[in-house]
Amino acid sequence: MFDALSERLTGVFDRLSGRGVLSDKDIDEAMREVRVALLEADVALPVVRDFIAKAKEQATGEAVIRSVRPADQVIKITYDGLVEMLGGEGEPAGLNISLNPPTVILMAGLQGSGKTTTAGKLALRLSKERKKVLLASLDTRRPAAMEQLAMLAKQAEVDSLPIVAGQTAPDIARRAMSAAKLQGYDVLILDTAGRTTIDEAMMAEAAEIAKIAKPSETLLVADALTGQDAVRTATAFHARLPLTGLVLTRADGDGRGGAALSMRAVTGLPIKFLGVSEKIDGLDAFDAHRVAGRILGRGDVVALVEKAAQELDAAKTEAMARKLAKGQFDLEMMAEQLSQMKRMGGMEGLMGMLPGVQKMKRQISESGLTDKSFERQMAIISSMTKAERKKPDVLQASRKRRIAAGAGVDVAEVNRVLKQHRQMADAFKALTKNGGKGMAQMARMLGGGAGGGLDPAKLAQLGGGQMPTEEQMQQIANRLGGPGAPKLPGLGGMPGGFNPFKK
Repeated sequence: MFDALSERLTGVFDRLSGRGVLSDKDIDEAMREVRVALLEADVALPVVRDFIAKAKEQATGEAVIRSVRPADQVIKITYDGLVEMLGGEGEPAGLNISLNPPTVILMAGLQGSGKTTTAGKLALRLSKERKKVLLASLDTRRPAAMEQLAMLAKQAEVDSLPIVAGQTAPDIARRAMSAAKLQGYDVLILDTAGRTTIDEAMMAEAAEIAKIAKPSETLLVADALTGQDAVRTATAFHARLPLTGLVLTRADGDGRGGAALSMRAVTGLPIKFLGVSEKIDGLDAFDAHRVAGRILGRGDVVALVEKAAQELDAAKTEAMARKLAKGQFDLEMMAEQLSQMKRMGGMEGLMGMLPGVQKMKRQISESGLTDKSFERQMAIISSMTKAERKKPDVLQASRKRRIAAGAGVDVAEVNRVLKQHRQMADAFKALTKNGGKGMAQMARMLGGGAGGGLDPAKLAQLGGGQMPTEEQMQQIANRLGGPGAPKLPGLGGMPGGFNPFKK
């Protein structure tokens, strides 16, 4: 969602990086370009004016003019301004879960904003936190709305309120409250009805439900792709409902990102969650520091590690680590790596979390590193027999033709996968030389101990707790992908020899 803004701001700061000292004219030009970038990203004009005024005031200070690398200070000022715009310090994290259950969460929003789907995603998230959750649909107008929520509850493995035909929304709310109390639920999520446009009947019904349920959280779900319309919707709802937070859906879309930057500043409401995919688990907690870091091309290493912890099978990962420590790497292990990358959001999702990748989009595109190429590689490996995956040396011309036909690709693609596997296998063997010092060095750098595993706290320290600098990423490059070192497995051995860590 923030790609266009990130690319534009990165260009602005790149032009400043060669300056020894910044003059007032340099700062004026930089702030003018930042202003244009924010406006093009559909950020509200009053928000942009306030942002630029504060940034300019800080950027013209003596500390910037006398600094060794003033461009870095301007980036820091912009980063701090984005964090403040998105929520700033001291923003209440997560949901307000009451100590006296059930905690009631009321979902509001326009029809088509993803409100019902978000209710299901939120239920799954809370159930993973060991909360007993009940979902209840109060949408008596949209056809099959209640059935849709019941299906989502089944996917999330939580309970949904039984459907009783003919009841009004306030009556359903009372029944849901009673069921939640009697059956000992920790959280009750109420999904209210929406309309394609704001009208008095919808607002009156939502206000009445709020009086009955007395929710601890009233979340407005807004579609990030609607731009400034989402800001106007939030303002209208906030005038009638006791809103406590915002949820922006379709954050994985190609919208310009202005709604996210504007809504917090205009409404004063914190953004609680971002909907990042259509999948039931596609709901991420919002963090102003991380989003600001990603906008400025600094990535989000902590989020990458957290996603790995959620998605990767610890037992499989440890078993693979033991084999890699012995220099073993067959095609089954390669397929497992590709599968893990897919579960973690694919190549695009992973690259979006790595610092500095915004500058290398063209090279990534030219390298052939796409999710489609990974799917073809997995199809090729799946077309092999178990014996062939274990010992690819047995693959002669006739077998390659059979595998290519089974995967629907050319024999040349089969050869490319086999070459890629050899490169990765050689890289792992190189890391195990000299008593395995290379593997031990990688484990220490990534925070892994004797038992393996990644340490998010240690990775966060790379960037002073927030975002790693280019110098710190270069230290990683020197250890993993620098001159004389093997390319990072799974990245350096890809088509075209592209290695973002080496870059």
